[in-house]
Amino acid sequence: MADPGAIVCAALLGAAAGSFLNVCITRMPAGDSVVLPRSRCPACGAGIRWFDNIPIVSWTLLRARCRDCGEPISWRYPAVELATVAIWAGMVWMYGTTAGALAGAILFTLLLGIAVTDARHYVIPDPLSLGGLAAGLAASLFPGSAGPLNALAGAALGFGALFVVGRCGERVLRKPALGGGDMKMMAMVGAFLGPAGALLTIFLGALAGSIIFGPTSLRTGRPVPFGTFLALGAAASFLFGDTMFDWYLGLADPERG
Repeated sequence: MADPGAIVCAALLGAAAGSFLNVCITRMPAGDSVVLPRSRCPACGAGIRWFDNIPIVSWTLLRARCRDCGEPISWRYPAVELATVAIWAGMVWMYGTTAGALAGAILFTLLLGIAVTDARHYVIPDPLSLGGLAAGLAASLFPGSAGPLNALAGAALGFGALFVVGRCGERVLRKPALGGGDMKMMAMVGAFLGPAGALLTIFLGALAGSIIFGPTSLRTGRPVPFGTFLALGAAASFLFGDTMFDWYLGLADPERG
């Protein structure tokens, strides 16, 4: 277990990352800059003061309302910030102050942004997926990682597998079955998790999407936000992939158990 001070520092970094992630979630789907202009109230347009922009704390002190116009501030903002605090602190708690903990924190932060954005807007912004792909390839150079060849193979397999599924689905359904954003996202996931992790992510994402959102999609005609469920599958693959593979191999070869 990591030093408590390191966990606290990671939590503070997570809060800052969550605050910026909220900006990305809000602005990227519209193609707006995440740098300028500075944060404003979406209701009245008033600039948000620095002391009203402290992650989690300001939302609580303001009682979830804009200081200038009194309009409610969505609970999504502190929820995303709390989630990233948990991600960064949790990675350091599990893996210590290691390169693996940093890679995991970055991956999970990107997955959270993709999951929320796809659920809200049915879009996966390229800066998250392609930026994440670059981060995953860079993380493959860290000590203790599986190496750049594994990352490149995972990225190629993740993208290629969804590309093939999408094209086959398009021929059967005679309409687009998967978006390019899903494919680029899986290239990112493959860069972090490797070929086996990419395939497990696709399987778990498809399973979760079918079970959780499938009935709603059939009833309402709304498409499944597949990126959201791929994000869930990637998180499960990162945390439990080795255990799942050991369990499966034990079933396939009882002598291994």
